[in-house]
This record gives sequence, structure tokens and C-alpha cells, in this order.
Amino acid sequence: MDEKHIVAIDLGTSKFALAIARVSGEDIQIVYYREVPSAGIRYSYIFNPTQVVSALKPAIETAEKELDIRITQAVVGMPRYSVRQETNQGSIKLNPDECITADDINYLKDMAQQEYPLDDPKEVLFGAVAQSFSTSEDFQLVEKDIIGMASDKIEGNFKIFIGNKRYLQNIDLVFNNMKIAVAGKYFNPDTTAKAVLTNAEMETGVALIDFGAGVTSVSVYSGGIMRHYAAIPFGGKSITNDIDTECKIFSETLAENIKLAHGICMPEKLQNMNEKILRINIGTTAQYKDLPVKYLSEVITCRVQEIMEAILYEIQKSGFADRLLSGVVLTGGGANLANCGNFITELSGYSVRIGYPKPMFSGGGCIGVHEAEAATVIGMILAAAKDSCGDCSVPEDGKTKTTVVVEEAGGSGNAPEGTEAGAETHSGTLFPDEKVPQETGRNRHHETPQPKKQRQAVSWKKKIQKAVDKFTGTLYNMNEEMNNEEI
Repeated sequence: MDEKHIVAIDLGTSKFALAIARVSGEDIQIVYYREVPSAGIRYSYIFNPTQVVSALKPAIETAEKELDIRITQAVVGMPRYSVRQETNQGSIKLNPDECITADDINYLKDMAQQEYPLDDPKEVLFGAVAQSFSTSEDFQLVEKDIIGMASDKIEGNFKIFIGNKRYLQNIDLVFNNMKIAVAGKYFNPDTTAKAVLTNAEMETGVALIDFGAGVTSVSVYSGGIMRHYAAIPFGGKSITNDIDTECKIFSETLAENIKLAHGICMPEKLQNMNEKILRINIGTTAQYKDLPVKYLSEVITCRVQEIMEAILYEIQKSGFADRLLSGVVLTGGGANLANCGNFITELSGYSVRIGYPKPMFSGGGCIGVHEAEAATVIGMILAAAKDSCGDCSVPEDGKTKTTVVVEEAGGSGNAPEGTEAGAETHSGTLFPDEKVPQETGRNRHHETPQPKKQRQAVSWKKKIQKAVDKFTGTLYNMNEEMNNEEI
């Protein structure tokens, strides 16, 4: 069976993660995994493409040299922050003498996305998730139940995810500058969930908290379906900044190292470390600074509490807070913070486990590939393999000169907007089970969906203001800065 390589890149706020898998049939082996410091990223979106290229290109060249390949295309994740969700409906009439097929469902999903009214030309659809289906006779059906039924009409209810078009255009700009095609753009909250959550957890109800450096997000699942998504622009980097300023470290790098080595939540749980003091060389005339471990823990716990209270508010707002029988799964780099899971349990009462990538692949001896911070990039690898992504590389000795075609961004944003001429292109399905169907000979009568009256969007800062009052000033200023940013 022919082998191929799939390349996935996670553009994180603090690091870029590059993973390369060798795929043969259903066998997936990670043959390369590296993390490098990021640049040009703010709250998970690209704000400076030139800085991103400068930081990412050497990492890609190193991978090419080690594996003796030329990377021609890659899959990449969409930003997690500044994403709003709306609802939409769609319906089609069918021949009642024929059974409903997966193609009918996919046609309905695509219709719900394509016909959603986007009033702002700066916005683009990130994807859609089916919530329920109904026929002329039955209501509140899930996808696995409605396929195979017979009816003269099906109607679907969907959550539509909408983001900033400029953020996707910047992704294309970065990869075009590196002469690498974008094989697909994935909405990472869903792909990450598929990589770390079990089917039982998604069925019985679970909240996946992705605790990143610049953004913390939550995806609520029930009945096997993503029911709610939200993100706030605070994460591990906020904790680092607090250590830097409150503990007077005066070095973000040193503050980050202190957090990684000695960071812990819940100072009352320190036990024998309660009286310990860290002696830190801060490189000033004073040379050394004494930092009590208890005070460090108090600073960290204060920020984690603010972040998690905002996330728990979003869980409550989802309407599924009392139906999360599987509790909370915590993933991302912030999941490594000692006692963080226990602290979330204390705040919420939910059981908490750390979300590591499921054993759906072989690690190939790659260090770090099974850790929580690798969940996002591994999720993209698994999704791309399921979507039958084409080979992302050619042998180094067989590389040929390629021409890059840069297209104006537009449309749905699902398809790669900058691809190498002659390369196999892929739509990069945002939610892997929702591929755009090809027209079949089946007779369908399209009914124009009537979306619910669009509610006026309420910004995240106003939502979080209701939950965490002391959180408001910082968040408001940050959002104002983003809104005034010229893009």
C-alpha cells in the first residue's frame, strides 16, 4: 500500500508545533515532532505574517533535512479566539419512497453554511455543526438515527461558527511566502476534541477546556455533538506576565521558566513546600531575589481562578452545565500546571482529567508527541488522515521548481486560498464528518432556509463582565486594542 506524509502545523501564541506523520492505509506513525518559539501570533491569530515566516521557515527546513523530503503542503488550524456562533436551519424535500442517505445530510449541512447571511464582508464561515434533524413525522433526531429513514422532507438545525476573514488571509500569505500550499484549515476545537475525548465522554456530556498560552477555550459536548463553544483571550502567558510583574522578576523568559519549574495552584496544598524560598538570579546589581513558593502559588492561583471562573460561566451559559456526567477534560500547555485540575474541581464540583492524545497512532519515538500540549497538532493529523489528505511531501532528490498561485481570499474559507500550481488541492474540511457532497441523481427540492432573526452579537467582554467583575478592565482594554487594530 502506498505511503504518504501528512504535515500539520499548530500556530500557537507561545510556540509553533510541527508534526509529520507517515500514513499507510489506517496506520498512522508520527515520524517528526518539534516545538519552536513562535512570533507574530496574538491570541491564536496571525497579526504579523513576516514574523511568522521568519520563525516557522527554519523549523520546516530542519524537518525537511532530517527526513530528506520537500514539504509541499500542510494542514493548519484556524484561530480559536474572536469566533462567534449563530444558529441556522435548512430543509429539503425528498422522494418519500427512498431512504435518507448520508449524501442528503451532507447536502443539507452545506446548504446551511452557504446560505447563512453574512452582513459583514470582513467575516467568513469557519464551519457548521449539526445539532438535530427532523422529518415530517419525527423530531429531535441525531444524524446516525435519521440516515436510513424514509420521509418526504428533512430539516436540520445547525450551529454556524463565524470568524475574521483577515485571519485566514494571513494564513495563506504566510504559506505562500514559504512556497507551501495550505491543504486544509481546521477549526481546532473540534479536531482537538476528537483527539483527546472518548466517544462515551462526548455522549454523556463533557466540557473540553483547552488551556493555551494566549487563549483559553471551552467546547461543550453532549449526545456526541458540540453544543457550545467560547474562548477568552487569557491563558498561560497571562500567568507568566503576573509572575513577572507581581514578583518583580523583570524578565518574561525567567518568569516563564519559574512557572514551568515551580508553578503550582492552591497554596494551601503546598504542605512541606509551604516555607520554601526560591533564590533567583535576576541579573541586577542586587544579583539575587528571594521568592517564597507560597507567594508564587498565590499569584498563579489568583489568575487561574479568574480564567476558570470565566470559562465556567460559559459552561453555565451553554445550558448543559448540569448534564456533564463526564465532567471536564483539561488539555493544552496549561494542563501541566500542578494542581490545576484539582483547583477546577474545587471551583466547579466537576471531575477533571488531563486530556492527552488518544493512542490512535504510533509515536515513533518522537519526544512530546503524547503530551497535552501536542493534542491540537495531533488532532489535525488524525483529521487530515480521515479526510484522505493527499501526500504533503516529495522526496528531496525529486523536487521540482514550483509556482505559487496567490488567490484573493473569499467565499467560505474552507478551501485553500493559496496553492501550488499542479499540486493536489483539498478543501480542508473544517469538521471532518461534514464533507461537501457531490450531486447525485437523487431528486432534491431545495427550500431556502429561514434563519432565525439574528440576535445582536454580544461581545465577549460584556459576557465575561457579568461573570467576573474584577476581570473587566483588562479584558475591555484588550478587546478595544484588537478592535482598533488596523487589519
